[in-house]
Amino acid sequence: MVCTDNLAKVLSAVNNAEHVGKQEVLVSPASKMIVTVLEILKKEKYISEFKVRKDLRGSTILIKLARQINKLGVIKPRFSVTVDDLEKFEKRYLPAKEFGRIILSTSKGVMTHLDAKQQKIGGVLLAYIY
Repeated sequence: MVCTDNLAKVLSAVNNAEHVGKQEVLVSPASKMIVTVLEILKKEKYISEFKVRKDLRGSTILIKLARQINKLGVIKPRFSVTVDDLEKFEKRYLPAKEFGRIILSTSKGVMTHLDAKQQKIGGVLLAYIY
């Protein structure tokens, strides 16, 4: 089976494991984009830690959950946004102002919508979490 959206697969696995009460979840494959998104989730304290394990069949990621996630998902289609448009997508994907994060890919790397607003840059929407 060919998976076309690995980020969606990984975030869905994390969301499902969180809702059934697991302490950790093993996901694959590992890519730079997935690792960068997980680093943001760790920095924002939605997950406690993760380890990338390489073996002969590819890389897997062991993620330890922090029991902080209410909802986590990818944004499809991946909208291109300017700084002015971010407010509109915050209202669409997040339940309240200053609650949760939208993760986007910018010319300066992957970051949260708050960092993008602070640096006054737009990008492409990837995921949301609260």
